[in-house]
Amino acid sequence: MRDLLKLENQIPFFVLETLFETSILSSRKQNVSSLTVLALKFFDHAVQRPPEVLRRYKDIRGGHLLDLFRSTIIPSSQEVHRKISPFLQLIQPANKLHQAGIKFKPRETDSFLDIEFSNGVLEIPLLTVDDFTTSVILNCVAFEQCYAHCSNHITSYVTFMGCLINAPSDAGFLCEYKIVENYFGADEEIASFFNNVGKDVTFDIQRSYLSKVFEDVNEHYSNNWHVRWAEFKHAYFDTPWSFISALAAFVLLVLTMIQAFFAFYGYFRPPKQ
Repeated sequence: MRDLLKLENQIPFFVLETLFETSILSSRKQNVSSLTVLALKFFDHAVQRPPEVLRRYKDIRGGHLLDLFRSTIIPSSQEVHRKISPFLQLIQPANKLHQAGIKFKPRETDSFLDIEFSNGVLEIPLLTVDDFTTSVILNCVAFEQCYAHCSNHITSYVTFMGCLINAPSDAGFLCEYKIVENYFGADEEIASFFNNVGKDVTFDIQRSYLSKVFEDVNEHYSNNWHVRWAEFKHAYFDTPWSFISALAAFVLLVLTMIQAFFAFYGYFRPPKQ
């Protein structure tokens, strides 16, 4: 199945359609779906999606099978935001963002590319990391790099995930939050994949469909108030014991202040004899 989506194995889709129409199956057209539907159903054995998702793309056209499959995972709702800072930067790894108070949450959506950031919460769809997924991602990145008129959605995604997963500990963190499902076994393999897949690729962050997410995450991360508040919560409310200790210290402080108040009050306003 992976070989059918390798860039070097692609055949123009119109050639495949011609062969399909002249095959034995074409003699029973009333019972046979289009080549697009059959191809997507076949690939659905590896990437299981609801039937309504496949029906949505039944009339889609692609230059070849890889282009066809890639078109079905690009989120239709996301467009490049034009009003963004001219000085966009890449984001920090997942653990650093978490320490700065950014929350991570799995997002329910049809495409693993559909990432959103709002009110300090980074929502990322679940990515199943296995041999098929990594092969598709690699070939989609190669396809986007080879064709000038192709969007950079997959390249943007791997760059974004490569920023989040800078070390095996970052991969483990995303697995813990149900954002990455690891079929490789070791967190080191996930980190190695995302660190290598984005090497030596052309990536224009200004043209990325995730440009707004990059901008908003960096803005939140650079806000000192968010960082200080996150450090305070991690220090005093990260575990039940630290919370109990902080609460006990607060109660002790209040009692000490009350005791000091009555001591001063009794000194300056002694009781009448």
